[in-house]
Amino acid sequence: MDVIDFLAGIAPGDWLDQLRRARPETRAQAQRSHEALFTPTAPVAGQVSRAERHAVAAFVSLLHQQAEAADWHLQLLQELSPHWFEAVRHAAAAGATQGPYGHFPAGPLTAEDQDGTALQLPQALRAVLGERLHAALLHAHFLVFHPRDAEPQRVRALEAAGWQADDIVVLSQLVAFLSFQLRVVDGLRVLAAGWQVEPGPAVRRTASQQGAAAAVATPVPGAEPVVFTQAELQWQPWLAPLDEGALTPRHLDGLVDASRAKSPYFRLLARDPDTLGARTRTDKDIFYNPAAGLPRAERELAAAATSRYNGCIYCASVHARFASHFSHRKDDVQRLLDEGVQADLGARWNAIVDASVALTATPQRLEVAHVAALRAQGLDAQAAADLVHAAAFFNWANRLMLSLGAPRY
Repeated sequence: MDVIDFLAGIAPGDWLDQLRRARPETRAQAQRSHEALFTPTAPVAGQVSRAERHAVAAFVSLLHQQAEAADWHLQLLQELSPHWFEAVRHAAAAGATQGPYGHFPAGPLTAEDQDGTALQLPQALRAVLGERLHAALLHAHFLVFHPRDAEPQRVRALEAAGWQADDIVVLSQLVAFLSFQLRVVDGLRVLAAGWQVEPGPAVRRTASQQGAAAAVATPVPGAEPVVFTQAELQWQPWLAPLDEGALTPRHLDGLVDASRAKSPYFRLLARDPDTLGARTRTDKDIFYNPAAGLPRAERELAAAATSRYNGCIYCASVHARFASHFSHRKDDVQRLLDEGVQADLGARWNAIVDASVALTATPQRLEVAHVAALRAQGLDAQAAADLVHAAAFFNWANRLMLSLGAPRY
């Protein structure tokens, strides 16, 4: 069973089925990512149980207000660990809010800081969940709603609750993957509805995020960046990556490209090599597939806009550079970084940014009006589907980058 098809109600031969089959590698690898996380054939060294995986997934789905996905995971959880069934539902109800929010490092971006809810559960509920699952739900809530509040102490709190390094990678992958999968499901549903209405004008832009003033700073090697930038950044992990010399053929298969063995980020994710391999192949097809659809520059624009809205300085730097390279519009891309997602980039780019941001909000708020605006700017169904996948994927990527380490010059 293809889970995205199941959750989105896609039947063989219908419009969405044909649209998904036009990108067979993306479709297949998204499903393989799901299988690697929920039914691993060769588990990693950690000890994340099936019950824990479905408990976290049900919690994350409830926070996204995705009833079908939540019910699916809850049914499996009731079979695996019935005493957690109601506890997870109560925990999600206690944590319901809207995101993204959070705080930036001290500097110009603090003008965009937004306070929000931190999950707090009563002691009786914590006792039912146990400290290990309670810690996992705290981590999941943070990643769903305020990933830019990342700090190494969050990783240390998981360790104190009994989560090993391999477990923490699996947990972050799980929450981050669901942030992608659930948005693809919702995005495809909205696309189908949006193709039934006439193309229309751009959605009126709202002041949901106040951009910081542009700031020019001299990068200091090893220092934390405090503005969004197109400069090339490094990334410092908060957990030990695997040693390059210790990588097995299974790890190397997960890396896909041998050159990634030099990267501490990918060697850290290689602690769960099967998920990493499926994720990397999903990434490559979404962004590098040259067959029609959305131009590469605008796939990268969607990634940069998503990262800007979520607050991932590292991801925004990488994909802003790609957007600048492929579009030859470096000044416009920089305006997105400096002014935020409300920057006026022209009608077509505004429509792409607006749709990416609407899909990135939690719960997502993509509407048929966004689809109508994309159609009015000349996007066909494949291009719009590529946009959904590009924005959704960077909700996955941002949450890994932010939860497991930090950018440095």
